[in-house]
Amino acid sequence: MKKILLAILAVALITLLISAAQFGIIKGVILDEKGKPVIGATVRVVGTPRGTYVKNKDGSFTIVNVPIGNYKLVVNAVGYAKYEMNISVAEGKTEEVKIVMVASSIQKDEIEIRSSKVMIHNTCIGSKSSQGYGGVSGYAPATYQQGYFNTEAYDRIYDNEFKETISEPLSTFSIDVDKASYSNVRRFINSGSLPPEDAVRTEELVNYFSYDYPQPTGDVPFAIHTEMAECPWNKSNKLIHIGLQGKKVPLENIPPGNLVFLIDVSGSMQDYNKLPLVKSALRLLIEQLRPQDKVAIVVYAGAAGLVLNSTPGSKKNEIIEAIEKLEAGGSTAGAEGIKLAYEVAKKNLIKSGNNRVILATDGDFNVGVSSDGELTRMIEDRRDDGIYLTVLGFGMGNYKDSKMEKLADKGNGNYAYIDNILEAKKVFVNELGGTLFTIAKDVKIQIEFNPALVKEYRLIGYENRLLNKEDFNDDKKDAGELGSGHTVTALYEIVSVNGDKGNSSNKVDPLKYQSSNVNNNSYNTDEIATVKFRYKEPDGTQSKLIVNTLKNADNKLSQSSENFRFSSAVVEYSMLLRKSKFVGTSTYDEVIKLATGARGQDREGYRAEFIRLVEATKVLSVASK
Repeated sequence: MKKILLAILAVALITLLISAAQFGIIKGVILDEKGKPVIGATVRVVGTPRGTYVKNKDGSFTIVNVPIGNYKLVVNAVGYAKYEMNISVAEGKTEEVKIVMVASSIQKDEIEIRSSKVMIHNTCIGSKSSQGYGGVSGYAPATYQQGYFNTEAYDRIYDNEFKETISEPLSTFSIDVDKASYSNVRRFINSGSLPPEDAVRTEELVNYFSYDYPQPTGDVPFAIHTEMAECPWNKSNKLIHIGLQGKKVPLENIPPGNLVFLIDVSGSMQDYNKLPLVKSALRLLIEQLRPQDKVAIVVYAGAAGLVLNSTPGSKKNEIIEAIEKLEAGGSTAGAEGIKLAYEVAKKNLIKSGNNRVILATDGDFNVGVSSDGELTRMIEDRRDDGIYLTVLGFGMGNYKDSKMEKLADKGNGNYAYIDNILEAKKVFVNELGGTLFTIAKDVKIQIEFNPALVKEYRLIGYENRLLNKEDFNDDKKDAGELGSGHTVTALYEIVSVNGDKGNSSNKVDPLKYQSSNVNNNSYNTDEIATVKFRYKEPDGTQSKLIVNTLKNADNKLSQSSENFRFSSAVVEYSMLLRKSKFVGTSTYDEVIKLATGARGQDREGYRAEFIRLVEATKVLSVASK
C-alpha cells in the first residue's frame, strides 16, 4: 500500500514539475538497415509521459512538450532489436536524431504458431496456470508481422444540423458520461499529431471536466442546472447550457461490489502503454477495495479462462499477485472472454449489490465473434441480469475506439481511455464512485423549444446518442447511465426569431398540404424551452419524470458562469479539431482566453492541463498546414 501511494505521489510530483518546466522538441526518423522507414515503431522518453509511434511514410516522428533535461530514448518495433540512446533536451530547442533499427535474431518464419497452447486453460471455470497467465515466457506471438500498420478505427461522425423549431420543436437524446475521447485526443496531441476528426466526440470532451453544479436534495438522484447567454463563436446566436449533477454517494455507503476484471492479454497488448499500464491501473483500483467487495479475473487471448476465482477485497496481495503474473501473447478471442466474464459475474451475483465487468483492452478482437453488431447484441442479452460494464481502452496503432464505445453503451456502462497512470488515478481513485456505482439508469432528455422565441436550434455533440421523440416515453428504450457524483453537460446553439436572418441554415420550402401555427400562448410567455428528464432507479423498470422550464434571457457572455464559459471553450476546441462548418469565429487563441478566464478553483488541475493542450494544438495546427 505504501509503495503504491509513494508511486502515485512521485508521478504526481513529476507531472507538476513537468507543467512548471520549459520544454523542447525531439524530432527524428527511424529507418531499417536498408534505409527503409520502420512504420509503427514506438518511441518513448523514459522518465516522462511523452512518447509517440511512427505513422508517417518517411519514418519521421515528432515529440513535443518534452521537459528540458537528460533522458534515455527507447525505440521498439516488432521484428527489430530494442534501440536505446541518451538524449539531451534544451529549452526551446529541437533535438534531431536518426535511428537505424537492426533486425531481431528471431525471424518471423521461425515463430511456431501455438495459439491453442497459450497459457490460458478455457476448459472450465476455476482452472489456473502455475507458470503465468496469458502467454509463454520467451514465446513471440505469431499474430505479428515485421513492420506495422495503423488500424485504429473510429465511427464517422456528422455534426448535428440546425433544426427548424416550427416543424421539429422536440430534441431528444440519451445522456453520455463517457470521457474516453478527451484522453485519446490528449494522447495524439502529446505524441505530436492532430487527432482524426472522428476521434473527437464533443460531448465526451465537455463531460471530461466536472462542473460546479448544486448537489441534489431529497430523493431525486440528480440536480438540474440551466443557463443561457450569447454564443461565443456567433454573437448573433445564443447558447443554452444544461447541466445534471449526480448525487455523490460516500464510498463507505456504496453497496458491496462483485467485480470481474476482464483483461486482454493477446499479443497486441505487449506495448508499454497497454498491458503494463493495465496492471498499474488495476492496482490503484485494488487498493480502494473494501473487505465486502469481491474480485475475479478473467483473461483472453487465443482462448478465455478464469485465472482468479472471486476473492474478497481483504486479500489484496492475492489479487495483485494474480495480475502481476499476466503476460501478453497470442490472438484475440474477445467474445469468448466477454461470455466467460458475464458467467462469472452472474455466478457470484450480489443481490442489490454493485455487479460489474471491467474490460481492459485495445479492442482488437480477431478470433470468433468480432463484428460490432454481434458483440453488442451479446452484451444486450446480458444487461438484464443487473450486471454493468465498464470499458477501459489502452494503447495506440490498432486501437478500436468505435467497438469499445458501442460495448459500453449497450452494456449499461461507461467508457474511458487510459493514456497514462494519472488518468488511471482519475478514473479509479478521484472518480471511483462514478466509475463503479450507478445511481440512475436510462436517463433521457427531451427539450421542447418555443417557436415564438426560437427559430432554429442545434444540439452540440451527442450525435450517436440521439433518440426518436417517441423513445422518450418508451421505458423499454435503453439510454445512458449516471454514476455517483457524475456531471453531465449539454449545450444548444439557438437562433432567435428576431435574430439575424442571415444565420438561418435550414432553407426548407413551404409545406403544400398543411400549415404550422404557433399557439397564441407561446407569444405571451418568457419560457424559451421546457426541459424534461426521465430516469429509472438502478434496479427499476418504470421511469420517473422531471420537468423544468427555461426562461428567455439576453445575458452577455461576460455575465455567464464559469461553468458556461469553460464548457463553451471546450466546445470551440472540439469544433476546431473537427473542422466543423459551425466553428464561426472560433480560434485557438479565443479558446485559451475563454478557458483561462473560467478556470475556477480547478482543484485537480484538469482545466489548466486543457489550456496547455490547446496551446500545443495551436502549434501543431500551424505546423500541419
